Amino acid sequence: MPSNRAAWLSAKSARPLEIKTAPYTPPAANEIVIKNGAIAINPVEWSKQLVGDLMFSWIKYPFILGNDLAGAVVEVGQEVTRFKPGDRVLGHALSMDPTVNKNSEGAFQEYTVVRANMASPIPDTLSYEEACVLPLGLSTAACALFQKDTLALNYPDASAAATGESKKTRNEALVIWGGSSSVGCNAIQLATAAGYDVFTTASPKNFDFVTSLGATKVFDYRSKMVIADILKALNGKKPVGAIAIGNGSTEACMEILSKTNGSKHVAQISFPWPEKTPTTTLALVGAMMGLMWWNFSIFIQSKIKGVTAKFVFGSSLYNNEVGGIIYDEFLPEALAQGSFVAAPKPLVAGKGLEKIQEAMDLHMKGVSAKKVVVSL
Repeated sequence: MPSNRAAWLSAKSARPLEIKTAPYTPPAANEIVIKNGAIAINPVEWSKQLVGDLMFSWIKYPFILGNDLAGAVVEVGQEVTRFKPGDRVLGHALSMDPTVNKNSEGAFQEYTVVRANMASPIPDTLSYEEACVLPLGLSTAACALFQKDTLALNYPDASAAATGESKKTRNEALVIWGGSSSVGCNAIQLATAAGYDVFTTASPKNFDFVTSLGATKVFDYRSKMVIADILKALNGKKPVGAIAIGNGSTEACMEILSKTNGSKHVAQISFPWPEKTPTTTLALVGAMMGLMWWNFSIFIQSKIKGVTAKFVFGSSLYNNEVGGIIYDEFLPEALAQGSFVAAPKPLVAGKGLEKIQEAMDLHMKGVSAKKVVVSL
């Protein structure tokens, strides 16, 4: 049995992460074990370390964080037929999900247990550093787009996406506020592969980037006319909902959908957060109080505008049909034929578990159209 090490969150808000041994856990039925070649950083990980038990209160310490990984399969459990040892894969690790909550399934270690329906083979042309940017962003976008309790859109078709046959079949349009984010990059590609027009926002420097992913039209989110411009572009199309990513996005999406004749549902990906990350207890308390007030404000706006907004938890697809459809049916073919790209680009912060804390701190300072990655 291989020896294993992990970057542990040893106690509430403890820093830096502690590098020490961790158990190697063999896979159960419908699980695989991956020797991680690279992992990626998401806001949820450094946020948990920063605010302690104010979020993900079910987590007990010491704990292994991490959602995004890519590497080689070393062991497969019973009933697994899609993978064999040696396969190059990406996977969404589920340790932080409240219904999982297992250290063996955290990405910030050398060997991680991954559910087979949350992993996909990757082509030889895709490095582990490139592949690991996908899982949580992909999963969250898929939950927002396809789950029955969110936008419930039609599923993507890899073959149709490759030939262009999926586009503009229904004259239906999706609004994505925050197109250059990790979730935004994946949502644009998934929605396009499902046949929808995508109207998204980004900063002007990222217009070409999000257009290359399939966006129909891109708008400057800082423009005073952005909502009016999006409404004008939507004229003659049926909106199928909106995905809200980033500060001010939920309010903007609710305003847009309230003035159209289509779907009245916003899939909410993020909560508002101060531009300068709070580092003192007083500042953290202030930020959390502001969040409570914001939630109440959104509730009131929802009633006034007749538009619902629901937060999307990005790992819930593992427990329904969406996980298998995306990771088993769609993604392997789409990656192999190049109709789906790993985006945003990786920003490699270093190599080794010891670099994960540094990578989390780098991500916390802010990145644009990049995802912070650590090679292992």
